[in-house]
Parts: sequence; C-alpha cells; structure tokens
Amino acid sequence: MDVEQEFDLFVIGGGSGGLACAKQAAKLGAKVALADFVKPSPLGTKWGLGGTCVNVGCIPKKLMHFAATLGELRHDQVEAGWIDTKVDSKHNWEKMVENVNNHIRKLNFGYKNQLMREDVKYYNKLAELIDANTIKLTDNKGQIETVRAKTIVIAVGGRPSYPENIPNIQKLVITSDDLFWQQENPGKTLVVGASYVALECGGFLHGIGNEVAIMVRSILLRGFDQEMAEKIGIYMEEKGIRFIRGCVPDMIEATEDNKRKVTWIINGQKQEEIFDTVLVATGRVSDTQKLNLEKVGVNMNKNGKLVCSADDKTSIPNIFAIGDCVEGRPELTPTAIKCGQLLANRLFNKATELMSYEYVATTVFTPLEYGCIGYSEEDAIKKFGEDKITVYHSIFKPLEWNYFEMHSGESCFAKLIVLNDNRRVIGFHYLGPHAGEVTQGYAVAMKMGVTKEQFDSTVGIHPTCSEELVQVTAVKGIDDAQKEGC
Repeated sequence: MDVEQEFDLFVIGGGSGGLACAKQAAKLGAKVALADFVKPSPLGTKWGLGGTCVNVGCIPKKLMHFAATLGELRHDQVEAGWIDTKVDSKHNWEKMVENVNNHIRKLNFGYKNQLMREDVKYYNKLAELIDANTIKLTDNKGQIETVRAKTIVIAVGGRPSYPENIPNIQKLVITSDDLFWQQENPGKTLVVGASYVALECGGFLHGIGNEVAIMVRSILLRGFDQEMAEKIGIYMEEKGIRFIRGCVPDMIEATEDNKRKVTWIINGQKQEEIFDTVLVATGRVSDTQKLNLEKVGVNMNKNGKLVCSADDKTSIPNIFAIGDCVEGRPELTPTAIKCGQLLANRLFNKATELMSYEYVATTVFTPLEYGCIGYSEEDAIKKFGEDKITVYHSIFKPLEWNYFEMHSGESCFAKLIVLNDNRRVIGFHYLGPHAGEVTQGYAVAMKMGVTKEQFDSTVGIHPTCSEELVQVTAVKGIDDAQKEGC
C-alpha cells in the first residue's frame, strides 16, 4: 500500500461536526480531507453524506413530526370554520416518506458540492488508523489506499444500541436508522425505550394514525427535568398513546405472517401481544469500534467513547475528537457543529476560544414540544441545594387551543429555576407549541446571565405562549401554577 497524499487535516466522519470542522479548516487555508462511509443497519438501510442528523435524525424527525401535527390540527380547522376539512381522512405514509427522502438526498448532494467548493478532498471510504498520522481507506469493493495527515479529527458519532437478552433481535426490530427510510407504514408499533428518540418517534407515528404502545423500563427522558417529562407522558397518554410501564421485552418472535409477537413480564405475570413493528430506541453507542484506536493509543471509556480534554484533544497529541463520540458531551447537532468550527479556528487561525457546553438550548419534539436550557430542577437541587433556589411555574392554555374544547387546559407548562443569592435564572423549561422557536430566543439571555428581575421587566408579546416566561410569578410549593385569564 503506497501512501498517496498528505494533508494538514484529515476528518473521519461526515456528520454535522465533521463537515463543519473540515469546511472551516479549508476556509482558513489548510489542506483538508474527509472520509465518510455509512455502514448499513442490520436490516440493510443506508444513506448518504451528512451523518445522523440529516439522514436518520433531526431533519426527517422534524418533518414527520410536522406531518403528524398537521393531522392533529384537522379538528381545530373544523372548529375554526374550515368546513371542507376531512377529519377522518387517512395519512399517506408513502407520499410523506418520498418527500422526506427526496429532501434528504438534496442535502446529501449539497454537502458534496460544499466540500468540492471548499477544496476538501472527499473519500467515500471506511477509515482506520494505522498510526497517529496514517489512515487506511477501504472502499466498498475492498480496494485500499493510505494517506497521511499532520492532524486527525474523529467525528464518527454514534449508532443505535440493541438490548442484549433477545436472540436475533437485530433482524426482528427496526431502529431510528431504519424508520425514516421505511417504504411501508410501520402499522401497529411497539416502541421500546423512554429516550427522546422513543417518545418523538412514538409521538409522530401515533399522530399520523398508527396504534402505538411505548414500553418504558423506568423513567421518561432520563437526564431531563422529571416534572416536565411526566407531563409529556400524561399528554401523550391523553392523546391515546399507551404506555407499558416498568418492564422490558422478554422475547420478540416473528409470526408466520411476518408480524412480531412480543412477550414481557409485568407484576410477575407473563403478557404477550402482536405488533406489526417493534422500534427499539434504548440508547446509542459510539461508532468507534473499527477505527483501530486502541492500537494507536487513543484512550476510550468502556462504552467506546473517546476521552478528551476541554480543547478536544485525545491522549494522542495530534488526534482530536468532537461530537457524540466523545465522553461527557451532549449528543446534539448544534454543539458538534460549533465545536468543530472552534477546533478548526484553534488549529489553523491561532484562536483560543473553547467550546462551552453551559446553557445550551435544546428541544424534544414530542407531540407537545418541550424546550429547555440549563439545569433541571433535580440537578439544580443537587448542585446548589433546595434552599438556595426558587422555582417559578405556570400552567397555561394557548389562545388557539380555545377553538377545540378537547384540548386540555392543564397541559402546557412553564418553569424558571432561579438562584436566590444573585437571582440568576439557571433553568428554563417550556412545554407547549413551537417550543424550539420559543426556546431559541431565551438561549441568548440565559447565556448572558439573565436574572429573574430582567425576565420580569421584559414586556411580553400578547397573545403568545412565549410571554408566559416573562410573566410567571407563582412560586412552586407556595402558589398554584394554574393561570387565570388571558
């Protein structure tokens, strides 16, 4: 194997973080290459350049969530005077998937063009480290070449994990790696897991008309504020999504007509049910297994995540890592993008700014959306003490929900967590429509250290849901959260 080229920077992984790092480095004059090779899912699903977010994550998820939301608004449309709306019309899964997949393919093509414009050499090949500066590249025909690089960035992200106790499970279930490219409607679906992926997917599948059950081992949305998580669960149950609590699948078997018989134990009793599809969303694992990192000397934890310092450096001085494959980093697309850009600036523009993971805003696109910034109530109590914080809360009803009386007046919720000494707002939580749009604007204020009094002095836009956050005065444990009037 002859070494053909040498680069200033070689990025392994063509997801959001890797692409951002490669393009920024190239803009700064570095000679850059990027390798991305999608290993098909166990069921054979594969996709193009762009990583999880674009192909099997944020983008298709949001589009399908939007499709479900449109369907759920049909009752409101009737009450708002749109008399020709067909409330009982059926959803066309094939049409939705066709449009979603076509959009993703456009994005795949666009990323290739961007790399070409920035003069980044793109390898659609599987990368493996030979040593700290040499990368072996293998294409889908088994052809091998090697290249060298002064600096290497690993940005390989993660892939869905599978429960280990069920024989042949990878052939019996789908994951988020498969769902968005399914050409046929999944039908009656069991979602296994309580992560944001599980709740989001279960939510939009139900929203387009499917029967959905979600099997939860313990708590919903581990790592998020648990009061908000339970309110999400209550809302989803009210909408008709069934939760099977306190258990995991004991067995999954294929039936003669290619359905799935699922068996589980609850309260000591064996139960079983037939589903068309089982979707497993029980977590993700770092996609680092075949990079040969141990031989090179890159330190990893027991889950395969790379151990990095604050400047993204691994245990090997010229090898860096960003995004979901790094231990202790939030598994979010925007943080990977920002981290990659800042790393490129430090490597090739003499910059010093490090990525800050404090007060990063995020949204869970469940049927009722949840946006948050900063500390959950549990984490705030753990770090600062319950007597050091004040929690302000508000139950409210969006104005537009008044068209259709089936909407609950107790579903939407706002909460601010405030430090008593300096009155800084350290936790922001919003459960309601358009949570992503509401939360993004407050993220700037949270990053700048906004206080509760500055929230209070801000005049809200009326009538909106977002104004609830600048009007909330009820103290948790003292005052009723239910808002009265408009």
